Amino acid sequence: MLLSSGIIITQQIEDTILQLEQERTVEKFTIIKNEDSKGNLKEFLVEQAKEAIEKAYISSENLNYIILVAPRFSEIAQNRLLKLLEEPPRNKEFILITQSKSALLDTIQSRMPIRVLDDKQEIKTLSLDLENLNLEMVYEFVRERNKKMTTVECKLLVEQIALEAMKSKSFKMDKSTLDIFSKSIKALEVGSPTTFILSGLLLKLLAKKRKK
Repeated sequence: MLLSSGIIITQQIEDTILQLEQERTVEKFTIIKNEDSKGNLKEFLVEQAKEAIEKAYISSENLNYIILVAPRFSEIAQNRLLKLLEEPPRNKEFILITQSKSALLDTIQSRMPIRVLDDKQEIKTLSLDLENLNLEMVYEFVRERNKKMTTVECKLLVEQIALEAMKSKSFKMDKSTLDIFSKSIKALEVGSPTTFILSGLLLKLLAKKRKK
C-alpha cells in the first residue's frame, strides 16, 4: 500500500493501519482515534480534532503522518480540521481512515485524494463444530473472540454461522431460527456489543439443535 496523504475507505481499519506501518521507513506515525473502554472505535469528535491540531503544530524533523481513524466524523470536528487538512504545517501529512465516504463532508473529500480499498473479507473455515455444538463449545468460541472482533467481523461471522447451520441440517431452521440471525445483524448495526450478540446467537441456536 502506497504511503501518502489522503482518505482511505475500508472496512478493515486495523489491517489497513498495519499495512501502512509496513511501508514506513523514517516517517513518524501519530494515530488519533476515539475508543470506548473495550477498544471499539467511536465517532471522531471535537476533542480528537483539537488533539490533531495540537499534534500538527509540534515541530518534527522527519515527516509525520497524522492518521485520523473513525467509523464516523462529527460535522463540527471536520469543520475544525478543514483548514489544517488544506494547508498542513511543515513535515505533516494527514491520512483519514473510515468505513464510508458518507462519513465525511464534501468539503473534506474535495481537498484530499480518496482511495477505496477492495477488501471484502474472505470467509475463513468456521472453527466451530456446529453438528456437535454444546454449551462448553459456545463459551470457548466466544471467549476466543472476546476483545478484537469488530462489528463488521461479527456480522460476517453471524452470516457464516447461518450458512453452516443450514448446511449441517442439525438444527430446526424454521422462521423463528432464521429470525435469530436477522435480529442479531440488526442489533450489531445499532451498536450492540459483539460478544453479547455472538453468545446470545449461539445459545439460541443450541436450543434449536435437533435431537439425535
